[in-house]
Amino acid sequence: MSELRKAAVLLTSLPQEQAAQLLSKLDARQLEAVSIEIARLGQVGGEEQSTVINEFADIDPKSFSGGGGGLDVAKSLMEKALGSRAGNTFDHVRQQIEALPFSFLHQADPQNLLTFIIDEHPQTIALILSHLPPSYGAEIIAGLPSERQLAVIRRVATMGQTNPEMIQEVERGLEKRMSAVMSQQFEKAGGVPTVAEILNVTDRTTERALLENLAQEDPDLVEEIRRLMFVFEDIGKFADKDIQTILKSVDNSQWSMALKGASETLKQKILGNLSQRAADMLREEMDYLGPVKLSAVEQAQQQVVDIVRGMEDRGEITLETGEKAEQFVD
Repeated sequence: MSELRKAAVLLTSLPQEQAAQLLSKLDARQLEAVSIEIARLGQVGGEEQSTVINEFADIDPKSFSGGGGGLDVAKSLMEKALGSRAGNTFDHVRQQIEALPFSFLHQADPQNLLTFIIDEHPQTIALILSHLPPSYGAEIIAGLPSERQLAVIRRVATMGQTNPEMIQEVERGLEKRMSAVMSQQFEKAGGVPTVAEILNVTDRTTERALLENLAQEDPDLVEEIRRLMFVFEDIGKFADKDIQTILKSVDNSQWSMALKGASETLKQKILGNLSQRAADMLREEMDYLGPVKLSAVEQAQQQVVDIVRGMEDRGEITLETGEKAEQFVD
């Protein structure tokens, strides 16, 4: 990853007011260069963003707003940084971006593009991906069948110089085919998060029946839904007696890593259900770890969540929801 791309990723991760303050300190040449990179950036993956942030400073990546780049982002930052002087500079940036091959794809959804090019010759796909931001190209590659992935990557690696007329011909053809899609505004709706939200407020009997039936057709989808239905912080919703049961099934080493990224409320909930000696030992182990990678914390939290979900499925613990408490009869 180039230093210029790192700067663009970092700036688009900051709140716009802070990013604008930094941009205002650059000279004209630097400002234009980084603005062009921001405009070319497109969507930035979480792993790339986290890597850049951690390289620049040992701080919590959650304090950044994150998202991605694009011409609109570049324009907004430049207006905040330069005020009335932003117009001419932005016009120059826009001209440079629009002059780039396949620039019209920088604002397109990768899944829409994949639909149009998945059946193209690997050389054509390689040509297109070679002119797109790496994170964008990665999404396209991931959506290709495995045998075509290898063919495309091989051609990207060996492409070298390409006839400009050929590039223009492929670009014109693709732009014409995608023109209807590019001119429409789509609203994202549905998806796994929506299913998780619906099931979170559904009565437990219906929820279990739906997930059990769906698991027979698509167990991976059920796993994805359940991961969104119950997250690490939800452990704090269990009653103390269930927390104590959970504590017996999770190692201290897992807790010490997982709690590094937990809210203070959840930390106190866990520590408060331990003996004084055990709580002190856990605090010492957390302090001993020092700064840790966010990815390691999230991995430990997911391990704990998987254990808790298994215990709930077996009826060893019960998470009280907003539904009316179930009545018991003799």
